[in-house]
Amino acid sequence: MTIAKPYAGDSLHNFEEVDFLILMGGPQSPLAIPDAPYLKDEIELVRKYLSKDKPVLGFCLGAQLIGEAFGAKTERSPEKEVGVYPISFVDDASTDPLLKMFPKKFDVIHWHNDMPGLTNQSVVLAESEGCPRQIVRYKKQVYGFQCHLEVTTEGIETMINACPRDLDPSRFTQSEAELVKQDYGKINKLMLAILDRYSELIFENT
Repeated sequence: MTIAKPYAGDSLHNFEEVDFLILMGGPQSPLAIPDAPYLKDEIELVRKYLSKDKPVLGFCLGAQLIGEAFGAKTERSPEKEVGVYPISFVDDASTDPLLKMFPKKFDVIHWHNDMPGLTNQSVVLAESEGCPRQIVRYKKQVYGFQCHLEVTTEGIETMINACPRDLDPSRFTQSEAELVKQDYGKINKLMLAILDRYSELIFENT
């Protein structure tokens, strides 16, 4: 496994031949690319993967960049979501090869104002009360998760310290005290299960 951090100046040129791509989150927004111009390089890399029918998985900002690579513009979510709240599968998830073995409703981690854009071919698989696009299948083996499953307790503490204004009260924003007492280990186990299933699907189709 190789990790690149474009925001820190890492080049993406060596990533064109890897087996599959996972894009993670960040405080940046595709709605403000001039503030983070390296996002254009990430979007172009995703386009190259899509043109080769390679698997791509994105979380939060990563999901939005997948949408952008398809030409689907990122949009503002109806509600800001910061905290642990449930998502619910919609009917199409019951037959989706990645998700059909998972519970129809479970807690995930949210930290976002935006949500991924949709194409004519994309399918929304999960939603929350505050955001209608929590999991999107863009094509076979290409998924965008607006929610997080990977953030640990330590990661949440880092995010609280780095982005205190994100905790300004809203309908779906938990307080610092609420955030630090959540059971992130249980959510992290779901992340591992989804990654295991995703890997199985990739190898089934090679």
